[in-house]
Amino acid sequence: MSILVDKDTRLLVQGITGNQGRFHTERMAAYGTNIVGGVTPGKGGEWVDTSTGKIPVFDTMKAAVETTGANCSIIYVPARFATDAILEAADAGIPLDL
Repeated sequence: MSILVDKDTRLLVQGITGNQGRFHTERMAAYGTNIVGGVTPGKGGEWVDTSTGKIPVFDTMKAAVETTGANCSIIYVPARFATDAILEAADAGIPLDL
């Protein structure tokens, strides 16, 4: 298996304020993943607390990428919103290649 996340990865969590997003964000942060922010429409300006610190929440991927310089995202949204989340990440400049 390849290692796709390394010391240079700046990760955004799409759906960070939902149950699955919070659950996995906490575990990724504890493991040492560099989580620079999260995205949940309508919840921009909030913060998500983890055991390693607070993570800012943005309304859009565009704002999150511009502010944080993120180069990767992980998606924890309901299935019916997954396609839009992928397209929003791509439009914001998150590369789709590995």
